[in-house]
Amino acid sequence: MTILPIDSGRYGSKEIKRIFEEEQRLLYEIEFEAAVAFAQGQIGVIPSYASEEIVKIAKSHAVSLRRVKELEIVSDHDTAALIEALGEQCSPRTKPWIHYGLTSSDVVDTSTSMQIRDAFTIIEPKLSRLAAILINRATEHITVPAVGRTHGQHASIIAFGLKFAVWAAEMAKHIERLEESKKRILRCKTLGVVGTGSLMGESALEVQDMVAKSLGLFSVEAATQVISREGYAEMQFLIALLGSSLDKIAIEIRNLQRTELAEVAEPFRQGQIGSSAVPVKRNPIKSERVSSLARMLRSLVNVSMENILLWHERDLSNSANERFTIPMSAILIDEMLNLITKVISELQINKDRITSNIDITKGQIYAEFVLEALVKKGIPRFEAYREIQRVAFAALRNSEYFLEAMVKDPWLSKKMSEDELRPLFDPKDHLAASTKIIDKVSGLVEETIRKFSLV
Repeated sequence: MTILPIDSGRYGSKEIKRIFEEEQRLLYEIEFEAAVAFAQGQIGVIPSYASEEIVKIAKSHAVSLRRVKELEIVSDHDTAALIEALGEQCSPRTKPWIHYGLTSSDVVDTSTSMQIRDAFTIIEPKLSRLAAILINRATEHITVPAVGRTHGQHASIIAFGLKFAVWAAEMAKHIERLEESKKRILRCKTLGVVGTGSLMGESALEVQDMVAKSLGLFSVEAATQVISREGYAEMQFLIALLGSSLDKIAIEIRNLQRTELAEVAEPFRQGQIGSSAVPVKRNPIKSERVSSLARMLRSLVNVSMENILLWHERDLSNSANERFTIPMSAILIDEMLNLITKVISELQINKDRITSNIDITKGQIYAEFVLEALVKKGIPRFEAYREIQRVAFAALRNSEYFLEAMVKDPWLSKKMSEDELRPLFDPKDHLAASTKIIDKVSGLVEETIRKFSLV
């Protein structure tokens, strides 16, 4: 019987969840033990026959999860059970050299780094795909004028595609952040009980460097019994930061899908039900799910920060919660990326409604451009500002079109004629640098994807 929705298959792809399954975790730990034994054998820390046998058994998959769990019932120690199960497959002369010079945290922490390594290989391509889809949608709507809103109010004209370009640029930055963080997050430790590499002596660092390289990780510079938790905290923060950017996108879609705006709509498949009570509802449930999961990701950051504060060379106060927080963060961000990618790629965009919404304020959205025109005529900015504000507020009270109100106003009509004012009320003339901005972001996205080989 499953309890958590992650286990039931509700959230996360099969490929991301496979990384954190018990069977796969065991394979990571055995791979680590084999990598250590191989390195130790290469430089003479343990006999070559022992190194070769441990590697051979690791590759044979002879150690089963079932047997490890049976042994753990007795020992009440998961890593000790792994070492015992591995020893059962070895010859008597090799058994003493299994796990030589290591402590359980070396196995646990390095295996966790291996899980995060593989999670990143799933997350980053999805992130790059989302960035590419966003910039495609930006280009698609590069010349579509739309309302730019600040404080929930109409502010000025933007290209509708600019929304997508802003998001695409952030996705490119997130790819950079993840790539740059790997040397701090994907760390390998083989330095034993208190981080001195005591049993391996002066060969300890050489062994660690060899193991790190073979596993695609980075050798830790210094450690206690455990790898310092700042790296995992950074991972949780970066994932929460990415999740918050996805949440930002989701909130904008939710707002633009409101009945009063109706500029976009999430994909709605045949047979889908929006509300059990109201047949006509098409709720933005995927975007709302992203917002909900983002709250969970942000909450995990605080837990990871607390885990930095361990006693002396270590305690176990981090151990239990990391079994939740690290898999959850990776699985949930994977789910969120899948959701947003589907929403953006299939997003229904109502150009007619986008255009009509520009006129809701009866032309007051063009006030910025009227102000600019008056300033260019030599009128002090705040004098012009106050006069425009006066006319605009009166027009709003009287439900009058802004242009008509200005043409009739004694002060404004003397400063600008109707022939001068009317051209200011064409939204297509106010896209400014939108095209250049979108083109620039397109280049940024392409370069980022190419730089990190995420094509």
